[in-house]
Amino acid sequence: MDASLGPVFLLGLLFVAVIFVAKAIVVVPQQSAYVIERLGRYSATLEAGLHVIVPFIDRIAYKHILKEVPYDVAPQVCITRDNSQVKIDGILYYQVTEARLASYGTSNFEFAIEQLAKTTLRSEAGKRDLDKLLEERSAINQSVVAALDEASPGWGVKVLRYEIKDIVPPESVLKAMEKQITAEREKRALIAKSEGEKAQEINVAEGDRAAAIARSQGDKEAAINRAQGEAQSIMLVAKASAESIRMIASAIGAEGGERAVALKVAEQYVAAFGNIAKQGNTVVVPANFGDLASLITGALAIVPKKL
Repeated sequence: MDASLGPVFLLGLLFVAVIFVAKAIVVVPQQSAYVIERLGRYSATLEAGLHVIVPFIDRIAYKHILKEVPYDVAPQVCITRDNSQVKIDGILYYQVTEARLASYGTSNFEFAIEQLAKTTLRSEAGKRDLDKLLEERSAINQSVVAALDEASPGWGVKVLRYEIKDIVPPESVLKAMEKQITAEREKRALIAKSEGEKAQEINVAEGDRAAAIARSQGDKEAAINRAQGEAQSIMLVAKASAESIRMIASAIGAEGGERAVALKVAEQYVAAFGNIAKQGNTVVVPANFGDLASLITGALAIVPKKL
């Protein structure tokens, strides 16, 4: 071999060695798995870390992410049991649990999961009326997950959950639902108004009843107070009259009492006659002035001369 070709050969050999080493060393990231094929056949599954393979004999056939992956399911039209067409879209979350099955179990496990989810969703929608379809989202989600769990283990994939994002009924159904909601709201408003008026009337009636009771109680207490006052007044007048009578009787029994009584009677007679004569525009004159004079003279005759 020519001596000038030696360094070139060594450089070429070194370059091949570097390429060989670079092909032999494989670094797998965290939460990832690489499927290795040797001469076209499955050889091993490399987990996270540093690995060495045989270059040009072993190759990385598949790379899988072991994290939870969200997958958007395209919207589709479903027919409910009452023949209403609705557009439903959702999202599912899956995780690769077995890299070998995910590589060789199906040609495209994401496509398989999506198609199975759509099929199950159409089946569940056909079992329910539109109203139930809108109410039972949780039950539908569980049914889709159960169907996917039954098929996905052979694909090396675990479907964690499925969520319906939106259910869009036809425009005519939306308008009918809007009218129904408006009618229901008006009904609740009328019921609330009537209940408020009923409560108001009850409160007013209870207030009137309480006021009437209070007034009657007040009238009762006022009547009792008036009666007690009148009774006390009568008692006081009676006591005063009795005392006056006792004093008069005592005065009559005293010396000169009879003459004082006669004089008092005469004065009262004259005063009474004067009051009768002054009433109205007519002057009343006694028919016998002699009788009046004799009465007065008789009353004065018994008065002692000393008085």
